[in-house]
Amino acid sequence: MPARARPPDPTVHLVTLGCARNEVDSEELAARLAVGGFRLVAEPDNADAVLVNTCGFVEAAKKDSVDTVLAAADLKSSGPTPAVVAIGCLAERYGAELAEALPEADAVLGFDAYPDIAGQLSRILHGERPASHVPRDRRKLLPVAPSERPAALAGVAVPGVRTGVEAGSDHAPASGPRTYRRRLTGGPTAPLKIASGCDRRCSFCAIPSFRGSYVSRSPADITTEARWLAADGVREVLLVSENSSSYGKDLGNLRLLESTLIELAKVDGLDWIRVSYLQPAEMRPSLIEVMTATPKVLPYFDLSFQHASQPVLRRMRRFGDAERFLALIDAIRKAAPEAGIRSNVICGFPGETAADVEALEQFLVAAQLDAIGLFGYSDEDGTEAARLSGHLSKSEIESRREHVSDLVDQLVAERAESRIGQRVDVLIEETDQDVIGRAGHQGPEVDGSARLVGSAPVHTGEPSIDHRATDRLRAGDLVSAQVVAAEGVDLVVQLAARN
Repeated sequence: MPARARPPDPTVHLVTLGCARNEVDSEELAARLAVGGFRLVAEPDNADAVLVNTCGFVEAAKKDSVDTVLAAADLKSSGPTPAVVAIGCLAERYGAELAEALPEADAVLGFDAYPDIAGQLSRILHGERPASHVPRDRRKLLPVAPSERPAALAGVAVPGVRTGVEAGSDHAPASGPRTYRRRLTGGPTAPLKIASGCDRRCSFCAIPSFRGSYVSRSPADITTEARWLAADGVREVLLVSENSSSYGKDLGNLRLLESTLIELAKVDGLDWIRVSYLQPAEMRPSLIEVMTATPKVLPYFDLSFQHASQPVLRRMRRFGDAERFLALIDAIRKAAPEAGIRSNVICGFPGETAADVEALEQFLVAAQLDAIGLFGYSDEDGTEAARLSGHLSKSEIESRREHVSDLVDQLVAERAESRIGQRVDVLIEETDQDVIGRAGHQGPEVDGSARLVGSAPVHTGEPSIDHRATDRLRAGDLVSAQVVAAEGVDLVVQLAARN
C-alpha cells in the first residue's frame, strides 16, 4: 500500500449496517474518532477514510456488508483515494478470511480495535496496513460464571458496554463515567444499549461466538446516558441488547431490569421507554407487571418465539411450545389488553415437517401478534444446526417461507384493523409531506407506522387532512389520536383531544 500524507484535519465517513445495537457501536466509534482528531463527514466522496460497520447476522446482511465495502472501494477509481476499513460484526467474525476475500479493503478490524480506532485509522492514513483481525471465540474471553465477569472485564473490548474517560459534552454526558458516544442521527428516538453478548446456545445462532458472553452495563451508566439522550431531544429510548431479559444476571440481580426501568421512568424529558429482545423462557410476572404498569414504560413485548412446534424448538435448543407461548401472551394481555407484541420466526429449519409448519401457522393465528419477522432458514458457519440432518432444499425453504408469509401479512393486517377505534399516543417522526409517527405498540422501523390525517370527523372514505391542526406538529411531538383505519400493518390515525 503506497504511503499517504495524513491530512491535517482528516475526515471519515462512517457507514452503519445491521441492527440498533450496531447503531450504538457506530456512535461509540464516532465519538472515539472525534476525540482522536477526525472530522466526520456525511458523504464518502469527501472523506479521507470510509469506515464500514458491518453486520454478520444472516446471509443477506453479510452480502450487504461486502457490497458496501466494495462500493466504497470503487471511489478509488473516480477521485481521491480514501482508505476503506471494514469493522464490526462481519469483520470480527471472519477477520483474515474476509480480508483475503476483499483485498480492496485497506484493513479488516475486530472489536479489539475499538478503543484505539482513531490511532488505527491514523496509521492506515500514513500508509500502514495493519494485520487483519484473527477471529476467536469471544465466549472464552470471560469466565463462564456470570458473577465473575465484572472483575475480569479489564482488557476485554466490549463495544457499547465498557466505560471510558469523559470525552466532553459533545461526546458524552456531563457527569459520570460511561462509554464514548456521539449521535450520528437526530430524531426523537434513540437506541440505548443495556448489555452485550449472549449466554444462550440456540443451535442456529452464531452471535454468541463473536459477540461474546453476556455483559450488563451498570444501571447508573444506563440512566446517565438516558439523561444525556433526553437533553439532546430524544423522547423515546429503545433498550437494546442480544437478550434484554437476562439483564443483571452478571451483576447478581436477576430482577435488575425491573428496577432499572423504574429508574429510567424518572428521567425528565423521556416519554417512552421501550424494551427489545426478550426471551419467552425468561419472562417473569414481575417483569410483565413493571412493563405494563410503570408510567413511560411501554407495554411492548418483543418476544423471540422462533417457532411453535416443540420438536423444532428442541432442535433449536430452545424452550417452550405453542401452549406455553399462548399462556404468556394471555398473561400480558390480561395486564394490558392493548399491549403490542411482536416476534420473529424461522421457516424451514432442518427436520421441519409439514405438521411442524401447520403447528406454527395455528400458533400465529391464535397469537394475534402485531408484527412478525419471518426468516427462511440458512446455515450459519460454526453452528450446530449446520451439522444437523434433515436439511431442506433452498427451494422448499423458500416455498414454505412464502406460504407462511402470505398468512403473516393477513394476520398482522387483521390485528391492525382490530385497533380501529382505539385511542393511542403517537410519537411524530416526520412532517415533510404526510405527518408520520408510531403508536406505542409499534417499534422503530420494524412494526409499521401511524399516518396522521387531522381532526376532521370521519364519515366515509379517506379522512381529510386538517392542515390547521397538523401544520403545528413537529418531529418529537407526542399526540393523542384515534385509530380510524388500517393499511396492512400501518395505521391511519386522527388527532383527538386529550382527556
